[in-house]
Amino acid sequence: MKYPSPVVRLLSVFALVAALASCQKVNLATELGGDLIPAVDNINTFDTFLTVQTYNYPFAATQDSSRSVSTDIHYVGSVSNDPLFGQTKATLFLQLLPTTLKKPFGFSSPNDIIALDSVVLVLSHRNYWGDTTQQQQVQVFELGRNTDFRSDSAYQINSNNFTYSNALSGVKTFLPLNLNDSLTLFREKAANQLRIRLDNSFGDRLLRFDSTTVYGTDSAFNANFKGFAVVPGTTGSGLAGFSLSDTNTKLAVYYRYTKSGAADTAVTYFRFGTNAANANYIQRNYGGSELAQVSGDQVADPLVYIQNAPGTYTRVVVPGLAGLANSVVHRAELQVEQVPDPLSGKYTSPTYLYLDAFDAAANVYRTIPFDVTIGSSNVLNFANFGSIGFAGTDPAGSTIRKWGFDLSRYVQHVVNKTLPAYEFRLYSPFITRTNYSNTTTVSSFQVNPTYAAGRVRVGGGNHPTQPMRLRVIYSRL
Repeated sequence: MKYPSPVVRLLSVFALVAALASCQKVNLATELGGDLIPAVDNINTFDTFLTVQTYNYPFAATQDSSRSVSTDIHYVGSVSNDPLFGQTKATLFLQLLPTTLKKPFGFSSPNDIIALDSVVLVLSHRNYWGDTTQQQQVQVFELGRNTDFRSDSAYQINSNNFTYSNALSGVKTFLPLNLNDSLTLFREKAANQLRIRLDNSFGDRLLRFDSTTVYGTDSAFNANFKGFAVVPGTTGSGLAGFSLSDTNTKLAVYYRYTKSGAADTAVTYFRFGTNAANANYIQRNYGGSELAQVSGDQVADPLVYIQNAPGTYTRVVVPGLAGLANSVVHRAELQVEQVPDPLSGKYTSPTYLYLDAFDAAANVYRTIPFDVTIGSSNVLNFANFGSIGFAGTDPAGSTIRKWGFDLSRYVQHVVNKTLPAYEFRLYSPFITRTNYSNTTTVSSFQVNPTYAAGRVRVGGGNHPTQPMRLRVIYSRL
């Protein structure tokens, strides 16, 4: 963890003095709601803003252990030039298995097969993040025979654990906005599909596999074919999300065979099942981006860059928090405002932002005490805590997202000297952990509905017009 230089610390002291000097009695209704202001506000209820310092960081691979499982949306695609966050490449690895294992397998007898018509990899499209009007390119490869690709393992999304080389397709170019189109195909009507035609030589391999051995068990089939790597091209402006467990995801093998002395056409499907492995590799490259220019130093940043996992975080320091006098805290809220950029409409914000605290004494990140709670349905109170952004306007009148993180109970304990003043971490995790104390059992909770998709730029502590700051409404004792 990096800390501010002595110069930055000195400047923060001046900022703190100025902030405390700005304390004023609360005489009018506030954005926080009139019910927060006691009837005696003209006498001893005050409203003040504490300045904060913000520092940008990319998550190291060892700091984010988010993993993909079969029910998650998996992404494929490329963001080749985001001025704020650089480049992203999303690669999908998956297995598709015979739907029924038997001897012989569901193909007609090899002696009856006339020829392969085609073999198509079909992915069930669910969403798209980015610019749908810019073409994407993908290519399908075969995983290496020695690759350890297991259905009982959940793989980290920031690590590439697999090798692939044998190309099973040419380069497929598609327009994302057309992925929702309906298609009329052999024996089915389909929509929301990405269809990638594979080389006929691969389909012939499947047709000619020994049905009494290769198709006898999942392990026998996997020994002869490890799975697919769906690899994006180097150009593109978004990420396409796919559902693996949906029946729309499949490998379709179309072929002709002899039936009762006449030629007939058939299709056999391979699908994703409980014994099929999956992984998603999300590769970030921040070189040349705005983020790269402001991260990794000890200078407080006026702009904060938050990207969904595997992504980034900002360290938030509130120098004046420990010095608050004992009082009744009616509301303490960390206020965060989006600072839009020209691509904000295409590269949208994460669904949720999240805030936790760094306990320097224990060297661990902690759940915000008392303000982040677990409800009866075993879900964190993200809405009440402030993780969900709301619509607002910036000084120029543009529509933006704002967040207000409720720290009231925690700050009350700080002013009562029953808890220390922590530093905070603002980020957009896929999975987070609850850790209320060193003796509490640590549990994992999903924060955002997906990983990979979502980024936002917000004002830092010293932003000239939209500063991040801690607002405190209190009554003196």
